[in-house]
Amino acid sequence: MTRTQQGLLVGLALGLAAAFGGFGAFVIVLIFAALGTAAGLALDGRLDLSQFTDQGLKR
Repeated sequence: MTRTQQGLLVGLALGLAAAFGGFGAFVIVLIFAALGTAAGLALDGRLDLSQFTDQGLKR
């Protein structure tokens, strides 16, 4: 299992734990799943976040 898949599963689990039931819970789970997937992609090296972290160094 890749880190992307692990991140997606962790995001889904946290979303389900945070809120259970209704449309609001669906939105919360969707947000956590997207965050987990993004974290997994970043850890796999498939998502480059350096443009957000190196802004203070560019002068």
